[in-house]
Order: sequence, then structure tokens, then C-alpha cells
Amino acid sequence: MRLHIERLGSKGDGVAHVDGHKHIVPYALPGETVEAEAGHLVEVIAPSPDRVAPFCAHYGRCGGCRFQHYAAVPYAKWKHETVVASLRHAGLVPAVAPLVAAHGQGRRRATFHVVFARGETQVGFMAARTHALVNLDTCPVLVPALRSAPDLVRAIVRPLAGLGKPLDVQMTATLAGLDIDIRGAGKAAEAHRMTLTGLAQRYDLARLSIHGDVIVEQRAPMVAMGRAMVLPPPGGFLQATGAGEAALSALVISALGKARKVADLFPGVGPFTLRLAELVAVDAFDSDRPAIEALDRTLRGTRGLKPVKAEARDLFRRPLLPHEIKAYDLLVLDPPRAGADAQIREIARARAPARIVYVSCDRDSFARDAMTLTEAGWKLSLVTPVDQFTYTQHVELVGVFDR
Repeated sequence: MRLHIERLGSKGDGVAHVDGHKHIVPYALPGETVEAEAGHLVEVIAPSPDRVAPFCAHYGRCGGCRFQHYAAVPYAKWKHETVVASLRHAGLVPAVAPLVAAHGQGRRRATFHVVFARGETQVGFMAARTHALVNLDTCPVLVPALRSAPDLVRAIVRPLAGLGKPLDVQMTATLAGLDIDIRGAGKAAEAHRMTLTGLAQRYDLARLSIHGDVIVEQRAPMVAMGRAMVLPPPGGFLQATGAGEAALSALVISALGKARKVADLFPGVGPFTLRLAELVAVDAFDSDRPAIEALDRTLRGTRGLKPVKAEARDLFRRPLLPHEIKAYDLLVLDPPRAGADAQIREIARARAPARIVYVSCDRDSFARDAMTLTEAGWKLSLVTPVDQFTYTQHVELVGVFDR
């Protein structure tokens, strides 16, 4: 079918209409005339002037980085517009700042899928819209230390092929070298532990673990956060790019105002907590106990910070209550993709504090929680989108709410 692409949808697919029927075409751009069949782009007949050559040999098969074909300026405009549209759909019309580019040197953290099949170790990411694995040799959107990671993963997991299990291997580039955590293998047998220890030494890994159980740590895989040096737990969460973490942190700090006591909710290992603590007292609450323990160790080893309390607390089941919330001048929230519905409802009940800074990785859950706050009397004064997952439809948001 020949189609004229009218616009991009919220996920970045081309949208066309013929005889009242809507057609979705991945990899097509607005203004293009294309041939499509069963939702697949067959040929671009009349390309958009905004179409550029993709830089990755796996583009079109790998399910990541789907927008390498879109020029930088219209891409940024489209991503900005998706944020505006999501907020507008929820009845919110705040000022939305320009998209902040936060790719930096690339992603410092990646999870590779591993399948052992017909004597071959396949390592890579999932294909677009399927569960098929795209076998990779390199990934150009990762930091230099990770760009040849697939071959390293093959070497490290080869001793586990006899288990016959698919694996996930999380790799993080740290100041001390690579930190690798293998998932899906179950408890490591002693023979596997010895072999993996030898491989970690051979490839000079900083740390190697299985399901968070450290097999060998040759050097502490430290990550800098402000003036602090953090040792994340094995397999722990970090922002995908260093530039993204820095951009999000700068936006949080810029909203501090005259606050003197801050609660950081869902802080993980503390990228915001540690930077805020250079200026004000902070209480940090997160259900991820290993992350909170890592944050607490960092606090005890970092000089010159204001008073900080780090507490393990499940904010979904046991959110801060109004009388606790009222002790703070500012709340910072950075919840997982599902948002922070239970905690937001308690904040709405408290009608405090005067300012809230909400960091989100999901437009829809952010819009839902923002509606609850605005109905309770806050005004969403500014939203800043941050693009650390460049070439994808994902976008981070930082929203500032004031009463």
C-alpha cells in the first residue's frame, strides 16, 4: 500500500490515513510517501528532507535506537511535543523547557540478553516488536568502554552454557573498570565460581557477580556523584548516562530555592541526595535496601556534607504521612516507571510542602500524579524534558510544583 505519512505518533511511528483507516508505519517520517505492507516499511518513495543515514549496522533489526534516521533538530522538536501532548491530555498546560540533550559519551550501563543455541552463544538486544534476539558484535551508543561488550559477554558466560538457561548480563562502566552482574543462572556452583574468577582476572574486570552475589571484586567499582564516591550494589540501578544524571541533578539543585530541609524519595544510591547534601540537610527514603546501605556507606565516607539520614522504607506500602511530610521545606521524588501514586496522595492530604520536584521516566504516570497534585492546590510551573535515551521514544522529565 502506498501511504503519505502525516505525522509521528507518541511512540515515533509514522501515521497515515486512507479511507478513514489509520495505518502505523515504523521508521517512516512526516511528509514521506512510502510503500508499506502489514505495518512494515517496504520502501521510501519520496523521503523527507529530515531523513538522515543511520550510523549503526544493526539499525532496523535491533529494537533499540529506532530514530537514528531522524535529523537532530526535528527529532528534538518531536520529542518535546510528545511531552506537551501527554501533559495536555491530562489537562495540564505548564511551561515546557526545550529538550536537554544528555547522551554525553553514551550509555554507561546496558543489559545484554544471552541465548545458547546450536552450539553458539548469542548476545545482544531484542529485535523491534519481537522477542527474537539480535546477535551483536558492538553497540555504538554505549560509552567507549562498553562498545565491544558483546564479545566480552560471550567470553564470560561461556562456562555457563551447560546450564541451558537464557541469561541477562548487566554491564556498567565505572571509574575502576567494568562491573558485571549475571542474572538467570541461579546459585553459582563452586566450579563455576572458580572459572569465573579466572575470567574476571583475565579480562581485568573490577567486579563480577551472579544475582548480586559477588564472585570476585578486584577493585571497588566506584562512581562519582558530586564530591562523593559511590560503590553501587552489584546489579544496582544507575541513570543510563553520566550526562543524564548530571543534567537531572542540576535541575533538582536549581529548584532548591530557600529550602533548608529536604526529603529525597526513591533516591536509589543517592545521585540527588549526595549533591543536595552539599547544601542542605536531607532525609532519604527508598525500599531498595542494598541501595540505601550503599548510600549510607557513602555518607559515612564523605566529608563536608550537611546532616543526612538514609532509611529503607517501602513508599508504596508505607508512604510518608502528612505529619512527617510537613517537616520538610522541599520534596524530591524520582519513582520507578509506575509513578508514586500512594505517596502523592499522602502529599496531597498534607498540602505541604510549598515546593515539590518530581523526576520521572514515564510521561503518563507523571501526568497522572501531576493531576493529583494540581487538584490539591499546587501549580506545575515548569517541566524540563531530558534526553538521555537518545534515538528512542523514552524521555525523562523534571517537574517543579509550587503552592
